[in-house]
Amino acid sequence: MSKNIAIEAKRERPMEEQTSEIVERKGIGHPDSVADGIAEAVSRTLSQYYKENYGRIFHHNTDQVEIVGGQAKAAFLNRELSQNRGYKKGGMVLEPVYILLSGRATTTIEIDGHKERVPYRTLAVRAAFKQLKDQFPNLDPVEDVIIDCKIGQGSVDLTGLYDTRKQLANDTSFGVGYAPLSEVDTITLKTEEYIIEKLRHQIKALGEDIKVMTSRNVDKIHITVAQAMVGKHVDDPDAYRSVKDELREKLLDNAAKYTKRELDISINTADIPEKDIYYLTVTGLSMENGDDGSVGRGNRVNGLITPYRPMSMEAAAGKNPVTHVGKIYNLMSMLIAEDIVKAGGNDIKEAHVCIVSNIGHPVSEPQLASIQLIMAGGVSEAKYRGEIESIVSGWLDNHEKITDMLLNQELKVY
Repeated sequence: MSKNIAIEAKRERPMEEQTSEIVERKGIGHPDSVADGIAEAVSRTLSQYYKENYGRIFHHNTDQVEIVGGQAKAAFLNRELSQNRGYKKGGMVLEPVYILLSGRATTTIEIDGHKERVPYRTLAVRAAFKQLKDQFPNLDPVEDVIIDCKIGQGSVDLTGLYDTRKQLANDTSFGVGYAPLSEVDTITLKTEEYIIEKLRHQIKALGEDIKVMTSRNVDKIHITVAQAMVGKHVDDPDAYRSVKDELREKLLDNAAKYTKRELDISINTADIPEKDIYYLTVTGLSMENGDDGSVGRGNRVNGLITPYRPMSMEAAAGKNPVTHVGKIYNLMSMLIAEDIVKAGGNDIKEAHVCIVSNIGHPVSEPQLASIQLIMAGGVSEAKYRGEIESIVSGWLDNHEKITDMLLNQELKVY
């Protein structure tokens, strides 16, 4: 069936030529990202269970996860807390973090005339526990966290739409994506990635709760990093300052790989040494001490918060990976935009993609796929119309590929 695809040129300057830009990333340990990560882990676990035991993925949306911050007292390793008996060096968690798993799932499945119960709550709690244990080495998910599961049966209306054999869109929603990433986008992503994938294994003081805010004014880029430190790995304030200095130099060197523009960086600007205020934690996570989190309040599916670019407000994490267009279309829009820019070479400076669903209609048949292009001077979008239509149709007709990529963890949603 022919797709409803609209292609047009946008009369605006590409982001790299604009005067200013602001981009944010909430790292994997930010409470909102923790909620996203747990929601997605629960969805992935349920999907794999359904598929392995029943041959297909059944209705579920586990995108309702709430993080309620605990209470903790962090301290430098060499600072005694003798006034409080039982305190450990480096501090301790005083009240555990509360994590609520909510949402909907298929709880019973009828096979050959009899119903089988799905251990959905057990699966969900195990998935959340494993996510915390795998991601956050300084957090004890047994002692420092309470996981409460209130996932229930899905509504009859929506489960009626959710037939994976028909693959009908079970929501009215849209997905948005753009390409290519700007230098500021890339620096923001690569800053946190560098800390998580490399530096935290070299510098034990670095926790996982990281926020990166990058701004550009013409050709000057400033990076602001909020980096949680782990008290048991920091001897004293002098050691804390040394870690900050080392981190600053390493992050500047890393950022310089992605731009020729002038770079500057600030780390933990809320520190007030004269008042003994530092970003010090027990677990490497701010949720240990009153910082709350929710699914969908953080990064979009490209891992960024980009107020200067088209963005969906959809909470993608935890939504089912088969028919929930709020998840599928956001990922698909990003992938389509990347393919379009690649196909256009230097002729296409930017591609902005928006796909709108038709609830109850096949995922492959949206109401509209809107493609807006910023072209190089003297180039018409008509030159690439046929190729772009082929790219869009190819992804829509093969949207199951996105499901497989999600289950194989080849795509991230936060």
